[in-house]
Amino acid sequence: MKVQTSEAVQLLAQRLLNMGFEEMTAHERRVIERVAQRVAVSRNINIEHDKSYTFGEWLADKVASFGGSWTFLILFSAVIIGWVVLNSVMLAGGFDPYPYILLNLFLSMLASIQAPIIMMSQNRLAAKDRLTAAHDYEVNLKAEIEIMALHEKLDEIRAKDLTELLKQVVKAKTD
Repeated sequence: MKVQTSEAVQLLAQRLLNMGFEEMTAHERRVIERVAQRVAVSRNINIEHDKSYTFGEWLADKVASFGGSWTFLILFSAVIIGWVVLNSVMLAGGFDPYPYILLNLFLSMLASIQAPIIMMSQNRLAAKDRLTAAHDYEVNLKAEIEIMALHEKLDEIRAKDLTELLKQVVKAKTD
């Protein structure tokens, strides 16, 4: 049965895409096999991608999500304003007097930690986008193949109808 399916798949590849099965990419092979089996190509990429989600990726997404929110900006602004007010107005000279070198150190540390975490989240999202693009290609290719197959069937029906019509015309002329 596997040999027959393989032969059918190779014939389909040759007929519909004008290329041998060996010349195809992995995505094209998967689509042709699915067309031959009459199975759907579409699937939920989010579920597939989330199965391989590690704790680090989850944490990076949460940090990036919080770091890019209004809540973070408002809290961050409040802390900085509080720091400046505390060290300039309330405590004469304070524990971190102007030019707030300790605050500068904390801000630099926050930026040096936050930037790579956000980049990790961005890289994971880029990988997910590549998976989505590959999936879209497969779905579009299957749709094209199905449309080509429908066109072939329509052409066969038209040719058959035309042949029948010609037979009727010839028969009518001979009668």
